[in-house]
Amino acid sequence: MKIAIYPGTFDPITNGHLDIIARASELFDEVIVALARNSQKSPLFSEQERLKLIERSLIECCSERTNIRADAFQGLLVEYAAARNATAVVRGLRAVSDFEYEFQMALMNRKLAPQVTTVFLMPHEEYTYLNSTIIRELARYGKDVSDFVPKAVADALKEKFEVKYH
Repeated sequence: MKIAIYPGTFDPITNGHLDIIARASELFDEVIVALARNSQKSPLFSEQERLKLIERSLIECCSERTNIRADAFQGLLVEYAAARNATAVVRGLRAVSDFEYEFQMALMNRKLAPQVTTVFLMPHEEYTYLNSTIIRELARYGKDVSDFVPKAVADALKEKFEVKYH
């Protein structure tokens, strides 16, 4: 069974992420959307909120795909991948600017766990400019983000900023 890990902080998950997840689910027997606990970041949503938004977003977009599940992990990605018997790590590349960092990470991961292959997928062109930071900033200023994120995420962002900033 070919298992892939799609890691990220997903603060919040976007339609670009979901595009990568859906396409990865066609390539692998199982895709684990792995919420990474990153001590270097200060996320808008708590870990529990992000995991719930991932799960709700997967139901919204991909409920017919039974080979996708959400999980959370802390520590090294390759150790998590090994614990889940994953053979691949899926990473999205939106632009050339993503490549250098992702390439370095892929090489380090290969050094640490040669049995785990990094697979790069490009999102559909309509999502290449999306990232979670931009989405949070738009939502912070009361802009409609429903074209860029699942309904569950748009609603959660609206609620978060209404409560936090109004």
